[in-house]
Formats: sequence, C-alpha cells, structure tokens
Amino acid sequence: MQKTRRETVLNAPGPQGALNGTLLSPLTSPQHVVLMIAGSGPTDRDGNNPLGVKASTFRLLAEQLAQNGIATLRADKRGMFASAAAVPDANAVTINDYVDDVRSWITVITRRFPTAAVWLLGHSEGGIVALAAAQEEALRGVILVATPSRAPGAVLKEQLTANSQNPLFLEQGLAVVDALEKGRHVDVSPLDPALQGLFHPAVQGFLIDLFAYHPAQMIAALTKPVLIIQGLRDLQVPAQEAHRLQRANPRAALVLLPDTNHVLKTVKSDDQRENYAAYTNASLPLATGVVEAIAQFLTRHTS
Repeated sequence: MQKTRRETVLNAPGPQGALNGTLLSPLTSPQHVVLMIAGSGPTDRDGNNPLGVKASTFRLLAEQLAQNGIATLRADKRGMFASAAAVPDANAVTINDYVDDVRSWITVITRRFPTAAVWLLGHSEGGIVALAAAQEEALRGVILVATPSRAPGAVLKEQLTANSQNPLFLEQGLAVVDALEKGRHVDVSPLDPALQGLFHPAVQGFLIDLFAYHPAQMIAALTKPVLIIQGLRDLQVPAQEAHRLQRANPRAALVLLPDTNHVLKTVKSDDQRENYAAYTNASLPLATGVVEAIAQFLTRHTS
C-alpha cells in the first residue's frame, strides 16, 4: 500500500450547504478511519475554540494516529468555521442534527474507503453525539473520550457547585438548569453576567435538547465495541463518569490515564492554573497513553 501523509480537505452534504473537514490518512487504503466529534461550543476541527482553548487536541491526535497507520477525519460543526454555509444559525441545532451530519460524513468515508472500518471518536459532549449515532449500520464502534455518564444538566449542576464561591450565583445557576431540564426557556437578563453568557437565549434550545440525553442508558444499549478513555486530572469530567459508563456496559474497554487532563495534555500536579494553562498550549504533546490506547483497541478489533 502506498504511503501518504497529505491532508485532504473533504466536503459532505449539509442541510443548506457543505460541511467541511480534513482527512489525514497514512495509507491509500487504511484499515481504520476514525471520525472525530468535537465537544461543546464553537470548537473547530482541530479541537480549538475562540473562547480560549488552543490545545489543538484533535490535530495532534490525527497526526499521531497517522503514525500508527490509522486514518482520521475531523470536521467543523454545521454553521461554524468552514462549515458556516451548512446552516444560517449554528445555535439552532439538536443532537439529532449532529447525528445527521455524522451520517453524511460516514457516507463520504465509506465511498472513499469501501473496505475500511469506520469508528466514531467523541470528546466530552461529542461523546453524547457519538452514542446517539452509534447504531448506524456502517459504524464498527465508538471511542468515548472524557464523556459524561449522566445527563448533562446533572453534570453542569455539579460543576457550578464545585466552582462557585457566590451563594446567589449558585442559586441562580441551579434554578436555570432546573428550568431547562423541564423544557422551559429562561429570562437571563436579571442574572449574573457570567450566567447570562452560559445560558444565552440563543443556546437554550440546544441545552433543553441536550439535557434530555442520558449517556449511561445509551451505552448500555450498545452492542458494538466501545473504548472509554478518561484522564485522571480532568477538571470537567471526573473519573467517576468513566466508571459509570463502564458499569453500564461491562463489555466496554476502560482506559484511565494518570496525569491527563480534559484536553488530553499532561498535568503533573493538582494546581488548577497549570491544568487550565495546558488548554492554551498547542505545543504541548498529547499525554502518554492516549494514542496507544486507541491504536491497541483498533488492532484488537481488526477484521
């Protein structure tokens, strides 16, 4: 098989315009292609967003997987970045909309590589999308990275409680989550400015939809191979979430990575400043064990 490291820009049909992504394949006929699904917010195909995350986690992951003979496709979300033409409003979206986009990308991959096994890799919120799309017939299996086991509303309440030193801020934040979980939109204008941003009216429809998903229930129904990867210094998704996912589906493989944070970078201490500093540093390599875990898992499931 001919070796190649050239990145190729690909398009897939979106609702009103094209979705745009990057294929990186070390071979003309790879055995495995991993379709990456980014986490929450305006996160681009490389795993970065304008809110301060510049770790380039997906780009680094694609490059290192290519060194192990594994092809990847990473894409911009509908309505964002180079996929901006797909929909006029990137916030007017549901999990099922993202599943439709996954389905569109799977078609593109399978046409290009008819014999390859296609895998979904979902990071954080992207893991929920991966689980929602996991029953697609053309998929071989799912890789969940830093993915919550509980409904996202419950996780968000825990994060607010852990990080809030202001009783009024916490009370307001928990009340908003309660309302969204019940399908009710909220007037955020009287709230703390930070809560106004977190629960902006433009994203409340998506949050109402997202909060209805229960990842542990979804993984329990999955019969395809699943790999769960969890960093033990993740400040956003604690290790208990990975254990709950594995208990819900005991067939799933679980890999716990010490000194690894939410964006899969190495953090050696409990210092939160050090942990969050890694979110902004693309020059930091991925933590040891991330790529190895994925490569070994795919090797075990090579047809």
